[in-house]
Amino acid sequence: MTRIDRRALFASGAAAALLAATGASLADTPRSGGVLRLAVPRDDSLEHVARGAVFDTLTEIAPDGTLRGELATGWQTDSGARTWTFDLRTDAVFHDGAALVITDVLAVLSEVGRAEALAPDRVMIELAEASPGLPFVLADNRFVITRDGQGVSPLQNANGTGCYRVERAEDVRHFRGRRVRSHYKDGTAGWLDAIDIIVIPDPAVRAEALRDHYVDVSVLPATQDLRGIGGLRFLPSESEVALAISGSVGLPRGIGAGRPLDDGRIAERWWMT
Repeated sequence: MTRIDRRALFASGAAAALLAATGASLADTPRSGGVLRLAVPRDDSLEHVARGAVFDTLTEIAPDGTLRGELATGWQTDSGARTWTFDLRTDAVFHDGAALVITDVLAVLSEVGRAEALAPDRVMIELAEASPGLPFVLADNRFVITRDGQGVSPLQNANGTGCYRVERAEDVRHFRGRRVRSHYKDGTAGWLDAIDIIVIPDPAVRAEALRDHYVDVSVLPATQDLRGIGGLRFLPSESEVALAISGSVGLPRGIGAGRPLDDGRIAERWWMT
């Protein structure tokens, strides 16, 4: 029998249905406040979630798979899908206080094609080959927007426009992001006061940390000691656990299906009840 990859299973579109089958319900109304504590293995989970918290991309793939703008408010292309224009937000600010400017976007788009500014809030990119799916491609966190094209590492120096600024970061052990005040996503995302991501290599210890209330979400835990504990929820199911979740965590109705941890947007989309 082929072993089921629990992370891949969680990333399937059946996640919400499987959660419902366990008897747990998905909450509808987020509430602000609290700290979400996440225990992860020693893999790319810490960086993936931290990037989703600290940085924005031009576009974002919603949990239902639809495309929506993030730092871009709109886009158009020609009939050949080789020349694209993107209209940019004018209210996005980096965590160091600098406003987003078009050169920040050009630095990223130049990795894809020939990019130039048409106006202070409009950029054009010309591609060598047609790419009808370019806006979907630009939602990937490889294309996060940084100030003046600066890199995303080391994480402790990360400077993005996302809902959470870096408060503390040890690249291989711990990350804390603190909610930015007066963010352009106020009222639509970023419900937590802060998010803590803690690397715990041992799956049994990750399970123990959840069981003893040191964390609120455990990624790929050893589950033998979690069975029968009231209030816990399991994604995608109790038999194939990618995430074990405390009852104190609020879940959105839709969960991103592209990658585990809600497409790395867990900091923006989940909340504490």
